[in-house]
Amino acid sequence: MTKTALITGASRGLGAALAVALAPTHHIIAVGKTTGALEEIDDLIQAAGGQATLAPMDITVDAAMQQLCRSIFDRWGSLDLWIHTAVHAAPLAPAGHIGPKDLAKSIAVNIEATARLIGYVGPLLGRDGHAVFTDDPRGGAQFFGAYGATKTAQIALARSWAAESVKTGPNVHIVTPNPMPTATRGRFYPGEDRSKLSSPTDEAARLLSTLSL
Repeated sequence: MTKTALITGASRGLGAALAVALAPTHHIIAVGKTTGALEEIDDLIQAAGGQATLAPMDITVDAAMQQLCRSIFDRWGSLDLWIHTAVHAAPLAPAGHIGPKDLAKSIAVNIEATARLIGYVGPLLGRDGHAVFTDDPRGGAQFFGAYGATKTAQIALARSWAAESVKTGPNVHIVTPNPMPTATRGRFYPGEDRSKLSSPTDEAARLLSTLSL
């Protein structure tokens, strides 16, 4: 029976690369806000011999996430793998000048949505499933106040879940990708020489090789 993989943030960057990398062994449930980008990923997944279920949804919409997880349960009964790459990268700003909307969206996406998804996806993963979170240690770096604080909080949630799940499952992993030429990084480092960065495809392969899924 084909394994299942839920990827939140699958429409671009590392999430998209992971979806394609897992396609030969997993049915991909791809969640992202951009329908067109998800359809492009679907083409790549099919070219790799895999199949995908596309879920053009906003992870901050609680009802949509409940519906998604209920649909996964109704169709498959459980889930083998969840990879959470969705993130909001607020514009760089001094700590005292963070825009209220940027801060609110950072909290909504990076913390609140993650906390809710842990509650919804955890039971689908059960004892033997795997959850993977991607760290990006920017907490305390200058001008990274909104992103650094909320991304650090997201990973703190994941670490707590990992500690709580040692005996009961699921298996919770936290990985740290190398710098990649993604839209998120481009926002933080405009004009950077991208030729020296790791490609999302290479990073997806490297990260998956470190996990016992």
